[in-house]
Amino acid sequence: MEQKKTTQILQELSRLYPDASPALHYRTPYELLVAVILSAQCTDERVNKVTAELFKKYNTPRAMVELTQEELEKYIFSCGFYRNKAAHILSASRDIIEKFNGEVPNEHAQLKTLAGVGQKTANVVYAVAFGGDAIAVDTHVFRVSNRLGIAHGKTPDKVEEGLKEAIPQNLWSKAHHYLIYHGRRVCHSQRPDCPNCTLKNLCEFYQATKP
Repeated sequence: MEQKKTTQILQELSRLYPDASPALHYRTPYELLVAVILSAQCTDERVNKVTAELFKKYNTPRAMVELTQEELEKYIFSCGFYRNKAAHILSASRDIIEKFNGEVPNEHAQLKTLAGVGQKTANVVYAVAFGGDAIAVDTHVFRVSNRLGIAHGKTPDKVEEGLKEAIPQNLWSKAHHYLIYHGRRVCHSQRPDCPNCTLKNLCEFYQATKP
């Protein structure tokens, strides 16, 4: 996609969603890290309900590792994949205590050394908690980017590469939230609301499928 179109799309998304921000509730980088781990294949609404209870007592790495895996699983059961998520949260918490003096690292490369923290999770924490330039590719970002034509790819990593090339670095984090909002509100997975989408004239998907 030519740069002019990308700029137009970003301008329209910023107009549509001026208050776009993370949907996960958190107060510290550690709470955000845990919430993002829990959010894999789970709604943010469900994660927020779970962490509202979990964080009443277990909102630091040292408090979290007081739980056994089975105890943590009971808290996060409704988020799905609870065994793997519990193992990742506890392992990451131990890493933070042992390698980073109990503080979530604020560098992207260091975040990725934590157990259970991949590219997407590291991107979210780095951008949201520490103000870094990163663009995480979740299912919404992946779908909307491909449909609009801002970035094409069959994997999240490929789409992330394309987005970084197409979007100015200082807008990466904002663009991430814009694309998520558009995916949730308009560009749905099964029934995208193309007739009411103000981006349809710039959208490759719409131009290819319109009657």
